[in-house]
Amino acid sequence: MLPLIFAAALDASAFDYPASAPLDTHYSDTLVRHDGTTVSSITFSSPTGHTIGGVVIRGAGNGPHPVVLFVHWLGDDAPTTNHTEFLADAEALAKRGVTSLLIDAMWAKPGWYEKVRTFDTDYANSIAQVIDLRRSLDELLAQPGADASRVAYVGHDFGSMYGALLAGVDPRPQWFVLMAGTTTFSEWYLLGGNPPDPKTYLAQMEPLDPLAFLARSHAFGFLFQFSAHDRYITPEHELAFFGAAPLPKSMALYDVDHSLRTPAATADRLAWLGEKLKL
Repeated sequence: MLPLIFAAALDASAFDYPASAPLDTHYSDTLVRHDGTTVSSITFSSPTGHTIGGVVIRGAGNGPHPVVLFVHWLGDDAPTTNHTEFLADAEALAKRGVTSLLIDAMWAKPGWYEKVRTFDTDYANSIAQVIDLRRSLDELLAQPGADASRVAYVGHDFGSMYGALLAGVDPRPQWFVLMAGTTTFSEWYLLGGNPPDPKTYLAQMEPLDPLAFLARSHAFGFLFQFSAHDRYITPEHELAFFGAAPLPKSMALYDVDHSLRTPAATADRLAWLGEKLKL
């Protein structure tokens, strides 16, 4: 296991934003299902200047509703590199009364890694993405009947790593499911090549590395899900990512690739959320 020595996390104030700013929420394509759940496309505004889009799935029955924020991966297949990755999870939870918000993160844009992001913008965009996640929590908790005492976050890949930052700066999510995250953003951002000054880039990104944020989290609990055959994350980095989080926590390893697309992982995730959210 890698030694848990890491740079100090960026101060939480770097992720401050005017939470009272209007959400400017807009719904479309609302579908009311026979089981009492409701599915709507949604957009809302962030103080970063971004319009955040995705889907809100409201739980069956009268409130109060536990709530979950889902954040997808930067996938090996483009069709699930957006809010649709976790639709099945959210629909299963909705039948048990949970309201979920599934957003499209910055990496949902077509060609984002190769054509949109740059080494010059990675730092600022990372801070903005965390603010967008906080804003997404504002929207989620503004949903009818949302129960602020039962809030969970589920993230995969980049969704896991930015979720780790969120865990260190925002106390509202009490429970985190973090899937296939690694220890530094630079490790993945440098897969596409090197910036003109690698040393300066690494020094700039280091205060955003997830481990220190996990270490200072006061969340009630964590479930970590990892692949036994991950082409992007070594076992040592998986253990370090897990090891940085406070107790209580648990870790599961699956006989599948980085996608974690296996019924066992889904079943474990839903069972853990069901227990923690008291469904």
